[in-house]
Formats: sequence, structure tokens, C-alpha cells
Amino acid sequence: MPGTVTLDRREGPYGEVVLRRRDEHFEIIANGTFLMDTSDGRSERLLVDAARAALPERRRSGASVLVGGLGVGFSLAHAAADPRWGRITAVEREEAVIDWHRHGPLAAISGAALADSRTVILHTDLVAHLRTSSATYDALCLDIDNGPDWTVTEDNESLYGAEGLAACAARLNPGGVLAVWSARPSADFEGSLRNAGFSGVRTEEIPVARGVPDAVHLGIRPE
Repeated sequence: MPGTVTLDRREGPYGEVVLRRRDEHFEIIANGTFLMDTSDGRSERLLVDAARAALPERRRSGASVLVGGLGVGFSLAHAAADPRWGRITAVEREEAVIDWHRHGPLAAISGAALADSRTVILHTDLVAHLRTSSATYDALCLDIDNGPDWTVTEDNESLYGAEGLAACAARLNPGGVLAVWSARPSADFEGSLRNAGFSGVRTEEIPVARGVPDAVHLGIRPE
């Protein structure tokens, strides 16, 4: 493809992941499916800002946040750039993606965040971490797929159902916020959040140049 260069291609436990450069932007491809690129980043930053804004005002300073899916690093970098966040944990299952941030071209986006003393990177599967960890957070900012209606791997589908949402609630402190990125708004997922006991369910949208808007779905674990 003209203007596109493959920078790294690896076969991992969940399939192939590829880092490409298209003109001045970087792209991540998983099993042939486009995941994200560095051309915008507004919705990834909204994921973090909307989660913090939904917290009770008394807890917006020093709150702990889990960023699920390192991606191109926009969400992590945005969280670390805000001194009001406390503990920042990023969970990424693909070793290649972590390497691209620590030693590769994506370090230009996330280098300062990875060097921040508040930041911890966990190399593990997000779904497994949510189900087995005893850690709790004030906010979960999850972006591991193209959204609840378009998962990249079958294992991730369970995250958006009753069991997965129960695991999310268990990892949240009372009053904590679940924020989920999606490539399109999902009324069905809003219903799933309500059925799982989340309150204050709503969706914020970011218009895109073509097609349906990106979305951030929000729900609050009751206090």
C-alpha cells in the first residue's frame, strides 16, 4: 500500500499483531483487523476525562485508574499528564505492544507516562486480571476492542456480558466509574450496564470524519 511501511510483525499467543506507519501516523493491526492509529486520539482522551468527571467530586483528586489496553498510548499518556490522578495501572496482554512503547516508535507518545512514578504496566490479559485480581480502582478505562459489538478476539466477548461486567464492578471501589471505548454507540451495551447494576449509565460521542461517531460508555458502581 503506497505510503504504508510495516515496522514490526509478530505472532503472539492471541494471533498476529502488526505495527505499521502510514505516512506520519502509526497503526496497530491485530489478526488482520485494524485496531487504532495515531491520527486523532480525541476519543481515547475522552475515555479518561469522562471517567474522572463522573467520579464524586471529593474523589477526583488522587483517584486510581486502570487503563485496559495500552494501544497507541493516548489514554495512558493523557492520564499521566494530569497530576490529579493517583495510581495509574495499564494492562496490556501483547508483549509486542509493550515493547513498541518501551523501546520503539510509540515511546514518543508514552515515554513520559512510562517514566512517571505513578505508572505501572502489567503484562497480562485484561479479562483475566479483572476476574482474578484483588486490586480495586476508582476508574476502569477499557479500550481493548473496537467496542462491545465488534470484538477482536472471541475471549474478549465475555467482558461485555453479565459475568464480565460483574468482574468490572468487583474491581471498582464504591462510587467508581467504568468507562468503555467503542467504535460506535451501542444501545444494547447501555442496557447491559443497567442490568449489571451500574447507575448513571450514559454515552458520550466523538464525531468522526466518516461514518458513525466513536463513543465512550459510562456506568457508576453505586456507593
